[in-house]
Amino acid sequence: VTSSESAQEKNEQLEPNQVSLKKSRVYTFVGKTGLGHQHGVEGRLKSGEIKLGEKQDAGELVFDMASFDADTDAARRFLGLEGSTDSSTREQVTANMKDSSILNVSEYPTATFTIKSAALLEEKGNNGKARYELVGDFTLRGKTRPLKFAAEVESKDGLHHVRGAFSILQTEF
Repeated sequence: VTSSESAQEKNEQLEPNQVSLKKSRVYTFVGKTGLGHQHGVEGRLKSGEIKLGEKQDAGELVFDMASFDADTDAARRFLGLEGSTDSSTREQVTANMKDSSILNVSEYPTATFTIKSAALLEEKGNNGKARYELVGDFTLRGKTRPLKFAAEVESKDGLHHVRGAFSILQTEF
């Protein structure tokens, strides 16, 4: 991170419940099928709001599908995948992923998780962090499916750091 990027991140003005677009990352593990390979994908959010503790209309995360980049070193590290991928292979995998037969990013540039509720769970995470159950609808490639998962929340530096994971089957979308 360069000093100018750090200054930009520090100067990011956030409204209550607004997700930091500069600091947030989406990491996606893509399992192999047939003779394929496992991939780690790094992406960004286009917009986001999470209202922790709300029982209805708890926010929305809009994923910027055009920003998704296959097999970045950061994604591979975060997801526990070994090794590095050369730039030409990364470019080819990213192009295939964004193609009309998979994500069809030209027609569907965003995916959306509309959060219906973000309820505090009684049981804390293994590390003592608060846990919230996020319930809503996930839309990818124009198809919407219900989605529910737990996310851990840590309060640090005046911000809530939210980390959660969920699984989907691409064939359902």
